[in-house]
Amino acid sequence: MKPLLRVKNLSKSYGEIKACDRISFTLYPRQVIGIVGESGSGKSTLLQAIARYISIEEGEAIYCDRKDRSINIHHLCEPKHRRLMRSEWGFVRQNPRDGLRMNVTAGANIGERLLDIGVRHYGKIRAEASHWLQEVEIDPHRMDALPATFSGGMQQRLQLARILVTKPRLVLMDEPTGGLDVSVQARLLDLLRSLVRNFNLSVILVTHDIGVVRLLADRLLVMQAGKVVEEGLTDRVLDDPQHPYTQQLVSATLIP
Repeated sequence: MKPLLRVKNLSKSYGEIKACDRISFTLYPRQVIGIVGESGSGKSTLLQAIARYISIEEGEAIYCDRKDRSINIHHLCEPKHRRLMRSEWGFVRQNPRDGLRMNVTAGANIGERLLDIGVRHYGKIRAEASHWLQEVEIDPHRMDALPATFSGGMQQRLQLARILVTKPRLVLMDEPTGGLDVSVQARLLDLLRSLVRNFNLSVILVTHDIGVVRLLADRLLVMQAGKVVEEGLTDRVLDDPQHPYTQQLVSATLIP
């Protein structure tokens, strides 16, 4: 099977601090890769670097697009990069307010992504918005409500609907359950697991929560101080961690 994304020697520094130090990995279609580590380990920087939301000093991210072309994300012109991020890729922000337009309705948030890919029929846009609100367990009758009237969990689900309406091939998720109450997290995790399975999503998931990657990720990368210190199948890494840092992370989650 041809890789969907190949990340090679990706590096990003902030002054003397190496936030990402020559990181490489391969993502295949319908695979979920989890990236874990404590705050400051570089995991969110890595995700933003892959998406080209920040510049890099070294490395590349090679994506196989819908037409089976290999594209270096960091060599795309800005219009093509924006088009890619609005159609074939999606980026789920930890704070959904950063991924939504709070001054337009829930339906308009979803509809904007459809407009970006050329859908112009008003009735079709409304129908798709209604469908995707249902998919993320939001009452379609709330379509004309502003996101500011939604709870945090509903805003995160709306962000998912906004992204998934264009049927992206790759979704990058930065702490998608962060900042939510435990009961809301559990409901959102169930939804994420269902969406990943039902729509054959390929996902790169950044989180500090070991429980989240155990539920969602096929493979796991453990980051410490900008480096990947351990990687492998999720169950293998978590059940038999080899690196002392990974052992520390896993044992910390087991302390009552």
